Amino acid sequence: MTSTDRSRTAGPLAATTAPRTLVSGLVMGESPRWQRDRLWISDMGARQVVSVGLDGRADIVTDVPNGLAGIGFLPDGRLLIVAAGDRRLLRLEPDGSLVTHADLSDIFRPQWNDLVVDGRGNAYVSNVGFDFPGGKFVPGVVAVVTPEGRSRVEAEGLAFPNGLAVTPDNSTLIVAESYGSRLTAFDIARDGGLSNRRVWAELPDGHPDGICVDAEGGVWYGDVPATRCVRVLEGGEILQTIELDGGCFACTLGGTDRKTLFMMVADWPLPQMTGSDRRSGRVLGVEVPVPGAGWP
Repeated sequence: MTSTDRSRTAGPLAATTAPRTLVSGLVMGESPRWQRDRLWISDMGARQVVSVGLDGRADIVTDVPNGLAGIGFLPDGRLLIVAAGDRRLLRLEPDGSLVTHADLSDIFRPQWNDLVVDGRGNAYVSNVGFDFPGGKFVPGVVAVVTPEGRSRVEAEGLAFPNGLAVTPDNSTLIVAESYGSRLTAFDIARDGGLSNRRVWAELPDGHPDGICVDAEGGVWYGDVPATRCVRVLEGGEILQTIELDGGCFACTLGGTDRKTLFMMVADWPLPQMTGSDRRSGRVLGVEVPVPGAGWP
């Protein structure tokens, strides 16, 4: 890994009751994952995977020139990357090389999105179903990629499937349906199959994006248009809302005790969508009482 040449460091993250900036200078951070005592981020706008220490130092892990989306980790610690432009799931090997973990091109859908890997090594990938933001809405799907690299669609008819999370016992996949204003759950079979689709939480005023699970069964979700991060229980009870100064694209729980909520925040629409080169993406962190659990 090489140090970035942009000014992203904002200093160590200390315990605080208000969100504090850990890193700035991203284009648009997505799919945050806590692994090996660092925060790993998909900077989709810059087409780079970046890792960040709690001291605020950010390093470029790898470039994905044709476009990337979600990231996740196999049980052995190797990084998986959704290479959205190539319709492949890539794997970062210990020597730094990127190899194809699975070819997703035979599942003909326009836009692959987020990724979560469960404790068995099954990788779940969401596909929004249409070219966002300019295309006409079409329901999306969730596909599973087995540890052997075989892929298949397991859930269809989802209203912009976005963030994904798996409960600690590997029994349940939770999907954020951004256009459906809900979190949807599925039972997970040992072979990675999904069944028993059900509404986990209706969110009448919510637009859930990236999500994560905590040790009490709550789910945190980022909300871009509402500029907030929200903790909700199954059934829809809202427990906590963190108001932000930009759209929250995703969140995860990490840190030494997994009680730091990391939030990926950026202006929306992105400045780059209006011709500006201003990098509004940043990572905010705040201490919360309940630690993370499950995946991511």
